[in-house]
Amino acid sequence: MKRLFILGAGGYGRTIADLASQLGEYYQISFLDDKTTGRNILGTCEEVFRFLDDTTEVYPAFGSGELRMKWLRRLREEGCHVPSLVHPRAYVSPTVKIGTGSMVLPMAVVNTEVTIGEGCIINIGVLVDHGCIIEDGVHLAPGAIVKAENRIPADTKIQSGTIIENRQYPL
Repeated sequence: MKRLFILGAGGYGRTIADLASQLGEYYQISFLDDKTTGRNILGTCEEVFRFLDDTTEVYPAFGSGELRMKWLRRLREEGCHVPSLVHPRAYVSPTVKIGTGSMVLPMAVVNTEVTIGEGCIINIGVLVDHGCIIEDGVHLAPGAIVKAENRIPADTKIQSGTIIENRQYPL
């Protein structure tokens, strides 16, 4: 069993904690946050490095793609293990490649031969069709649809309900 420290105790952080608890792989899930105090918040984000050991994973749960990617890079440089998690109620084809620190949330469908970069959020109810490339730091908001053979540029946020037509962002 492992323990998980989540940087950021806001809505996305709580979502990650919920997902992680459902997976049953962690004996401890705690938060570090620079602005919030309370139960399960053990300090500030900068303090994460004093908690590290061989059984610890750290996830930067920031809605801001820029901040999430900044922390992801820093954590990796410091040798931290950053997980990628897939909710048990998501469908992810066995041919999908998922980068470090990316999350696939409930009811998402990620189809054949999709590549998901690092630090991505594939939110609830998202559909990603075959052959797409989702670059680093992308956030596909709830219910977004990305049809076949698109390359979504790094740090892009596709809003809820948006439909990206086939090859709208050519490979």
